[in-house]
Amino acid sequence: MAHIAFLVDNHFEQVELTGPWDQLRAKGHRTTLIATQQKELQGLNHVDMGDRFHADLLLSEASVADFDALVLPGGTVNSDAVRANPEVLAFVKKFATLPKPIAAICHAPWVLVSSGLARGKTLTAYHTIKDDLQNAGAIYTDQAVCIDHYLITSRCPDDIDAFSAAIDDMLTGAAPVDDSILN
Repeated sequence: MAHIAFLVDNHFEQVELTGPWDQLRAKGHRTTLIATQQKELQGLNHVDMGDRFHADLLLSEASVADFDALVLPGGTVNSDAVRANPEVLAFVKKFATLPKPIAAICHAPWVLVSSGLARGKTLTAYHTIKDDLQNAGAIYTDQAVCIDHYLITSRCPDDIDAFSAAIDDMLTGAAPVDDSILN
C-alpha cells in the first residue's frame, strides 16, 4: 500500500489529522507525521486544546521521494503557519511536479494558494476561505470533496469520511491521478 505524509505545524485541527490517519491506516496505508519545526505538537479541538502528538520526522528530514501522497490537515492556526513557511511550500511544489496526490482539508487549501497551485483548479475548503481561493484564481465549489487532477480538497471535519475515501481511491487506482494538465 501507499506511504502517506501528514504535514502539520503546531495547533492543527486534531480530528483532521486523526480521522484520515486512522481511516487510511485501516485501509493498509502507512502514515508518517511530519512537523515543520518541532516534534512535540499540540492538537486543537476547534479553539480548545486537544491531545499532544509526537511527529515522526521534521520537515528538514523528509524527502518527497519517500512518500506516495501528502495530506495537509487544517485548523486556522496551523494552516496560517504552514502557508507562510517557504520550506513547506517547496515540499508541496515537489509533490505537484511529480505529480503525487496532495490532499488538503478545511483551511489547509491556503497552502495551495501560497504555493501557486490553486490557479485554474476547482477546489473546496472551509467557507471562510472561499474568497482567498477565488482571488488566487481557483474555482470554488461547495461540496464534501473536490478532485482536480492530483489535488483532493475537502471542507470540514464533517467531510472526513469522503475525504479519506477519495485519498484511498486515488492511491489504489480507483480514481487515478490525471496529470495531463499541470501548472
